[in-house]
Amino acid sequence: MTANFLIGLREGLEASLIVVLLMAYLIKTGRRNLIPRLWIGVGIAIAISFGFGALLTFGPRGLTFEAQEAIGGGLSIVAVALVTWMVFWMARTARSLGGELRSQVDKAADGAAWGLVLVAALAVGREGLETALFIWAAAQATGETTLPLLGALLGLVAAAGLGYLLHRGVLKVNLGRFFTWTGVGLIVIAGGVLAYGVHDLQEAGILPGLHNLAFDVSAAIPPSSWYGTVLKGTLNFSPATTWLEAAAWLLYVVPVLYLYIRANRSARPKATSTISAPAVVAQP
Repeated sequence: MTANFLIGLREGLEASLIVVLLMAYLIKTGRRNLIPRLWIGVGIAIAISFGFGALLTFGPRGLTFEAQEAIGGGLSIVAVALVTWMVFWMARTARSLGGELRSQVDKAADGAAWGLVLVAALAVGREGLETALFIWAAAQATGETTLPLLGALLGLVAAAGLGYLLHRGVLKVNLGRFFTWTGVGLIVIAGGVLAYGVHDLQEAGILPGLHNLAFDVSAAIPPSSWYGTVLKGTLNFSPATTWLEAAAWLLYVVPVLYLYIRANRSARPKATSTISAPAVVAQP
């Protein structure tokens, strides 16, 4: 639940901030009449995201074991690529996000009647599709139970609550620090998802080395133990790890963490800023 709660919280808060910024700008510019269109776009994005998640969950059923493992491994790697792009994108564009959204709102309001629906659907839908794919991959990696999905749902609910408090001006959040540290956590989680995807591709026969283990600490860390479950659920740690899985984890986590931390340091402003809506997104 822990890893998926973090995913739901981080991704959900990004989507919530987009909605908060759009609503704040519409209210500030005297266009409250367009808010229902904003919510229609948000609803469409949520429905598409749930549909995509259902497709990922039920689509591969009925296929052979090797085909299911190949699809699962491939989608896990795609999810890692999307999450990696997302954390770097947020670090790079956080300062200009508010301005970009306001510009899109102005164009939509001056154009077609339902242009704002499309703006909201695209802005929130992008986050929703990324979230659905990464939660699915993380849930597959930690085991097919309801607990990973429950953790993700709790994270999304918490994010929606924070978004409401931000909109009401009740809460102030240091978004720069929040997104920086949750980004670090997501990179570590993504490393585990990548290793799991590599293992799936090994089981599908696409990659070699399924039985070449780098280490096997199952006796010291039984998968059924509480600490084995914690390590599996938070870091996707496998007591029996192949050389290719270990190499994929190290070659991803170490350089990506270094580049991410360096990118955040170079992008950090001299004064750390916070947000209490209606406001703008702070730079990480």
